[in-house]
Order: sequence, then C-alpha cells, then structure tokens
Amino acid sequence: MTTDINLITQPIFLVGAERSGTTVLRLMLKHHPKVAWCCEFEYAVDCISNSGDLPQLDEYYTFLETNFVFQSTGFRIDRSLSYPQLLNSFLCQERELKGKSIVGATVHRDFDRLLGIWPSARFIHIIRDGRDVARSCIGMGWAGNVWTGVERWIEAEHLWDKLTQVIPAEQRIDITYEELISEPVKTLTCLCNFIGIAYDQAMISYHQTSTYDFPDPSFIGQWRRKLSDYEVQLIESQITDMLVDRGYELSGLPVLKTTPLIEQGLRLQDWWARLQFRLQRNGMLLFLSDYLSRRLGIKKWQKSVRLKLNAIKIAFLK
Repeated sequence: MTTDINLITQPIFLVGAERSGTTVLRLMLKHHPKVAWCCEFEYAVDCISNSGDLPQLDEYYTFLETNFVFQSTGFRIDRSLSYPQLLNSFLCQERELKGKSIVGATVHRDFDRLLGIWPSARFIHIIRDGRDVARSCIGMGWAGNVWTGVERWIEAEHLWDKLTQVIPAEQRIDITYEELISEPVKTLTCLCNFIGIAYDQAMISYHQTSTYDFPDPSFIGQWRRKLSDYEVQLIESQITDMLVDRGYELSGLPVLKTTPLIEQGLRLQDWWARLQFRLQRNGMLLFLSDYLSRRLGIKKWQKSVRLKLNAIKIAFLK
C-alpha cells in the first residue's frame, strides 16, 4: 500500500470532552452516505510530545500493538511510511473500506496536535453542560466524585479556547449537545452545510443498527435531578465563569469556597473510588499484575497484561 500524505488535506475532526455527546454525533455522521468515520483517534496524537516532536516509528508500532482501539480497526501498518503518512493512511483505509468520499475522526484529548499533521483540518467542537459531564464520568470509573469528574471538561474546553486562536473561522464550528438532542435535524443540517454536503435522513437512523437509542431530550440537564446541591456547588466552584461564557444557566445555589483541606479530601476520595472500580472490574490478580509489570518494567509481561485489560474493556463497551 502506498499512501500520499497529501491525499487527505482536510479531514474532519470531532473534538470535545468525553461524555459530551461525541459518540452519538459520530454515529449520526458516519450514517451519512458520503461520510466515513474513525471512532476514537487518540492513538494518532498520544505519542506526539507537547512540543510537537513525533515519535520514533518502532516505538509507535509497539504502542499500537496494545492499543485496543487501534487493534479493533483492522488497519494495516505500512512500515515504509513516515509518521504523518502512516496516520493519513489510516484515514484513507477507513474511507476506502466504507466506500465514501469524506472521512473524519473523533479525538477527545490533545487535539491541538492534529494541526501538526493536518494544518488545514476542519473541526467540529461539541460541548455539553459541564455538570452533566462531571456526573457521567463517575459512572465510567474515570472519577470518584464530581470535583475531579469535571476536570476532563475543563481541560477540553481550555484546549479548544486555545485552538480557536489559531484556526480560521471557516475551519471550525461549535455545537452543543443540548442543541443536537433537542433539534437533531436542524443541528445536523447546519453541520452538513459546514462539511459541504446535503443533510440526509439516514443520519438519524443510527439507532436501527447500533446499541444507542434515538436522542432523548430527558438526557438534557440531568444534573438538576441526579446531583445533590453540594455536588452542584462543588462543580460550579470550578467552572462558574466557563458555564456562563458558554451560555449555560447557573443553579442559583450559594457560591461554595473550597479549602485546601477539602480539596485534599476530595482527591483522596477520588483515588480510592477509582481504585475500587478497577479492582472490581479487573480482579485483584490482574490489578496487581498491571502494577508490578509496569513498576518492574518487564515489557513482555506488560504487553500480556495490557491485552487482558483490553479484553475486559471491550467486553464493557456499549
């Protein structure tokens, strides 16, 4: 396989915090007759340094061997390609496999690094109320409380703010999860105009071929029903200004001032809850094997353990 790095000059990237609606939007986009989509494309940026240095290819090949998202794609690795060309080849393979003319991918973190590979890429940024994102992260085992659960949202939004300073307006679009769920056809029509294609009714038929249901407006603002006043105050103490700037109404609850002691307690609670989650899901033996193999730096053992952990992750995917 020979891939020209210039073959795809303007891929489309869907970016935003996890638990913000990226999965449902990705399903809608990939059901368009002209759009192919790579699910989670973080393996394209995870090994790029903060300064933009690209990884050594041999190290990257090793990384891909135990990356469960990449392994699920079935993509071929052409070792004659440079790093940028290799990433481009993955998008080409997805596009060719689906027989469509446009290709995109979802990236939740470090998506600013994509510009180093595709400077003309177009970006769809989706945002959801940070209070709902914080609550949802707990259920995934990524956080032990809403105080830490909102950190992924904060990081993604700060990164997007930074990116908008360098991306021309014609290369980006913002939508909210709430708009997508309450008015899917209107929102998707706007996105299609941005991409340069006509809206297609197939985009809202994804629930017929996936485990995800059709958008339910009751998912909007669940924090009002499912979080305690104290939890809402904890979140708003961190993101009040960001919520207001993004058009979200505050709860109206009294402002909470956290002390270093309270924050230390929240961090400890978060660590303990995440530890319990991993123990329950993976079992004590695998948990200890993961810890020891990394601590001792035994590569072969690490790979074996990682593959077992990947199998568990896949079993829990929706």
